[in-house]
This record gives sequence, structure tokens and C-alpha cells, in this order.
Amino acid sequence: MDKTQLNHYKKIILQKRRELVEQLDKLKESGLNSSVSDSSGDHSTYSLHMADQGTDTMEREKQYMFASREQNYLYHLDMALERIEKGEFGKCISCGEEIGRDRLEAVPHVRLCINCKAKEELTKSKY
Repeated sequence: MDKTQLNHYKKIILQKRRELVEQLDKLKESGLNSSVSDSSGDHSTYSLHMADQGTDTMEREKQYMFASREQNYLYHLDMALERIEKGEFGKCISCGEEIGRDRLEAVPHVRLCINCKAKEELTKSKY
């Protein structure tokens, strides 16, 4: 892959990374690190209704799950940037073949060619 193509993919990945970091920052600001009483605005000594506490807990768990998924995505974007710097980007880490341009455009942080990904999915579905 030539330098122009690498720069193209690097720009795409960096843009996705910026957007992701902004989303994670918004998630933190929205109360991911606050307690149930902080998020409800209730600082009294009285406990909240059990149903309210359950709903708050479920919402916080969803936020944690979302943040975890986004952190995982951020990791994959960072690994793709590392592969660009090492000159390994665009090559399948399993078989070493070139990954198709259409696949890279759709999923720029991809590590496997379509054939190796299909094999990986088949292996996962057996278990």
C-alpha cells in the first residue's frame, strides 16, 4: 500500500477516534462516575423508592456496558494506527494477504481479510 493510501486510512481512523473520544467524554459528563443519589439530585437521608433505584441501576449498567464497548473500539482504532506506523496496515494478520480496499473503507480498523474473518466466525459458532 502506498503512502497516499495509508494517509487516507489514517485520516479516517483519526476522525473516528476523535468522535469516539468525544462520545466517551460526554458519557463521563452524563453521570457515569456519580452515585445513584447524585444522579437523581436527591441528597437527603431518605432512600429512593426501590423501583427508582432499580431503574437508575439498570441505566448505569447500560452506560458502563456502552463505555466498555466504546473502549474496546478505541483499542482497535489505536492498534490500526500502530499497524500504519509499522507499515503492516492493510495486510491480514492471519494469512498475510492484502485486505480488500472495500473492506478497509467499510471497517478501517479491520485486522483480517474476509476469508480469514469467515473462518474465525465459523470457529466461534461451533463453540
